[in-house]
This record gives sequence, structure tokens and C-alpha cells, in this order.
Amino acid sequence: MNYNDVLRNAREKFNGSCKVCRVCDGVACRGEVPGMGGKGTGTSFIENVRALEKLKINMRTIHDVTNPDTSIELFGRKLSIPVMAAPITGTTLNMGGKVSEKEYIEPVVVGCKNEKTIAMVGDTAIPQFLIDNLEVLEEKNGDGIVFIKPWENKNIIEKIKLAEKAGAIAVGIDIDACGLITLNIHGTPVEAKSINDIKELVNSTKLPFILKGIMTPDEAEKAIEAGVYGIVVSNHGGRVQDFTPGTADVLEEIAKVVDKRVKVFVDGGVRSGLDVLKMIALGADACLIGRPFVTASFGGETKGVELYIQKLKSELESCMILTGCQNLESITDKVLYR
Repeated sequence: MNYNDVLRNAREKFNGSCKVCRVCDGVACRGEVPGMGGKGTGTSFIENVRALEKLKINMRTIHDVTNPDTSIELFGRKLSIPVMAAPITGTTLNMGGKVSEKEYIEPVVVGCKNEKTIAMVGDTAIPQFLIDNLEVLEEKNGDGIVFIKPWENKNIIEKIKLAEKAGAIAVGIDIDACGLITLNIHGTPVEAKSINDIKELVNSTKLPFILKGIMTPDEAEKAIEAGVYGIVVSNHGGRVQDFTPGTADVLEEIAKVVDKRVKVFVDGGVRSGLDVLKMIALGADACLIGRPFVTASFGGETKGVELYIQKLKSELESCMILTGCQNLESITDKVLYR
């Protein structure tokens, strides 16, 4: 099996919910929620990809870089690549109905572990989905990160305890899901959070706590005040609010304000090793990737996930050689053509 085989197989498994386009850019699926698309006009999803496309690279070939180091230390372990699988939940509802939650997440957890990186899992209004995800983490010793929707704090803390029991290495909330008012009909309303609300969550666990859904420097400052381990610059893949900027458009300013005080992660439109290089050059410590991991899992199960991670690593190594970067610390804005 090669990666092209994975893509072909995935088309059938998606059952029409994803076209597995040559470039996963949100154009063909705009407005398809449920589905893989962005909300409304789909502009936020599309802008994530376009913001990265606009960035050009300074190629440098007079140097002694021959075997670049793509590894990074995070959460007390060494990752082979600065990429983690983003939390995606509800594949049965959103992605054609042919693949169950466990059938999707198990290959992601195992494939990431085999390739020495980390899978993230999430929850939704259907409690069983989180239970399924946590069972896979525990059974596979997956060392995963658990993201919880911004329910009422009491509900979140109960789920944090379940994540701890399952062996999670970090937890967090995707705070940008506070606008998903459709979740309220299930009797577990989501809500925006104050700094004190976030402090309560941070202090409820000894695990590193990550706040996902930061898109402005002032909110990054508030997250730091609340005591988080890290933030994720994210617009939820363009699925919660129409007409936001792309994450690559706002990342650099946010990273400068953060100034290494907490970890800065980013998602949104990252598809290749070159995209990873660009995000790190803008100030990210590491990237999260979502939709392509669904395609990899659907199309090739564990092997598909491994092939995708290997592809990312190979692309990043090549880009580092062609920009003269020996390690991730040497990837700075000097690689970007301004």
C-alpha cells in the first residue's frame, strides 16, 4: 500500500461525505456541515489554506545541513515530528456513516504511537463517543491528549477525571466550540469561559492544560493569565464561525505576544511538511492536523496513518535541507520571503 492507495480507498469509505480532493482546501465542500466543510460560506476553512499558500519560501543551498533533526520535546517525551493528530469526534455523524468512532480513532492512536507522535481525541454531545475514545487510549496505551467541549465546568472536570484514568498525558478544552448552540439541545450546554473559569479547570488536574481556539493576541494573554500549559491558534477548522482570518494570518502576532511563556500550537489548513515548516517559521512550537488524518485512517487504517506521518516527515526534512535548517530551533522567519 502507498499513500495514493490510501486516498483511493478513503473515497469509498467517506460515502460521499468527502470528495478527497487533490488539495483539501474547503472549496468543494463549502458549507457542508455535517460533513467535512466549513460553516456557512466555508470562507474560514478556505482562508486557512490560502493563508499558508500566500507564504513563500527563501531557498538556501549553501550550507552544511544534510541530516536535519525534525524531533521535538513535548509533554516529557521526544516526538519524531512537530505534528500531532488534532481531535476529531463524530465521524459516524459527519463522515458518511460507514466508519464508527472506534474504527476511526484506533488507527490514529496506534499509528501516531508507532511513528512516535501523539494523537488527540475529543468529545461531543453524545457521551459514548468520548467513552469510545478513552477506551482506545487506555487499551492501546496511546499516551493521547483529550480535548473536551466547553460544557459547564462541573461536567468538564468530571470528564478530565475520566481522561486521567485512561492515561491521558494532557487535557484541554476547544473553547471555540462555545458557539455550537446545537449542542445545547442534548441537555449539556456549551458556554464561553471567563479567566476564573479557566483557572478552575487548570487547577482541577495535574496534567498540562491546553486551551484550543485562540485567534487574537489579547485572548492569548488571558489564557496565559489563567495558567495554561499551551494554546492552540485555531478557528476549529472553519466549522464554528464564518469569515475568520486564516490561522497562519494571525499566528505570528500571537506568538510574539506569547514570547515563549507557554507552548504555541496551531491548526488549520496544514497539509504537508512545507506547511509545517511555514507554521514553525511563524512562531508555532508544533502543528495539529485534522482532516487528513481522517482520510489516512479511513483509507488505510493504521498503515495509512503511518504512511501519512512518514510523508510529512520526509517533506519536512527536504524543506529543512532546502532552507538550511538543521533543527526546529533554526526554523525562523528567515525562511519566509517577505
